[in-house]
Amino acid sequence: MKKVTGFTLVELVVVIVVLGLLAVAALPRFIDVTDNAKEASIEAVAGGYATAVLSARAQWEGNGRTVDDTNGNNFVDYDGQEFWLTTAGTTYRDGYPVRLKTSGIDTGYGQTVNANICVQLMEELLQNPPSVETNSNNSPKYLAALGGDNSDVNTACRYTQQEGKEHYFEYDITSGSVTVTLDN
Repeated sequence: MKKVTGFTLVELVVVIVVLGLLAVAALPRFIDVTDNAKEASIEAVAGGYATAVLSARAQWEGNGRTVDDTNGNNFVDYDGQEFWLTTAGTTYRDGYPVRLKTSGIDTGYGQTVNANICVQLMEELLQNPPSVETNSNNSPKYLAALGGDNSDVNTACRYTQQEGKEHYFEYDITSGSVTVTLDN
């Protein structure tokens, strides 16, 4: 007589239950890895943004703190793109990017921003910027808006990551600081 070998029904059920328990235990770890990757992503973009802001300021310092002859405002040619920079005032420090300096007649900038200017800053300061827009219609990676404690003043850009949690970073033009906020 031939002996048949294999799993019994009980053994098969036990194996399935054990695999199910392992899957339940491992799933939160995989979800946590995904969240960590998203946090690392926004921290990397914010780090690149902060580096670009400081590089533009360093370029301006290296050029001898260039000032526009027409209106006396600070500007710099950074990586082939001209930017208006902050001019010291009661709450501003000198030399941080405010907006693009357009060609032709440009009488300065006023030291405030809007969401479209925030988009331009992200796109022109970074060499390989992620997609950023003022609305989510085209599914950008980042949504640009005004930020800061008092958004009526319009002195900060907020870039919100559009994947998963509401992680964001803010660029404060008054001080040149870039801060990351992770929504845990």
